[in-house]
Amino acid sequence: MFLDKLKAQALGCSQPDVAEFYANVSVAEGVLTSTVNGVLIEVDPRALGVILGAPATGFALYVREDKSLLGKAKLLELAQYLTQQPRLKGPQALKKGDMQPLHQLIFWFIIKNIIPRVQGRNQADAMEQCLTDLMD
Repeated sequence: MFLDKLKAQALGCSQPDVAEFYANVSVAEGVLTSTVNGVLIEVDPRALGVILGAPATGFALYVREDKSLLGKAKLLELAQYLTQQPRLKGPQALKKGDMQPLHQLIFWFIIKNIIPRVQGRNQADAMEQCLTDLMD
């Protein structure tokens, strides 16, 4: 699918090299590693931010499994706000259909443009809820 999008955009990159990159990619301890034409490529979030000209601040917090840094009270507050259901008892992943229409639209934008999800993701985890709230 990614290669089809590259073809459609007529981007000047080698599609076989991109395919080889993705075929060999692995991520361990915050470092992305791959090989293309026998050349080892290692990139961490800071370096990728420099390459893409995008800030990488907070990336490590987004990808970590432990979301407790935000605190249960803040996560509950976000879930209640995004769904307009003040009776929620605890923080939880939210289904897109349970969100208010504006928040559904913002979440859709996030998963299609900011953090693309090919698998048709329908639930907002803690960090996606934070991004939705920030964009709101």
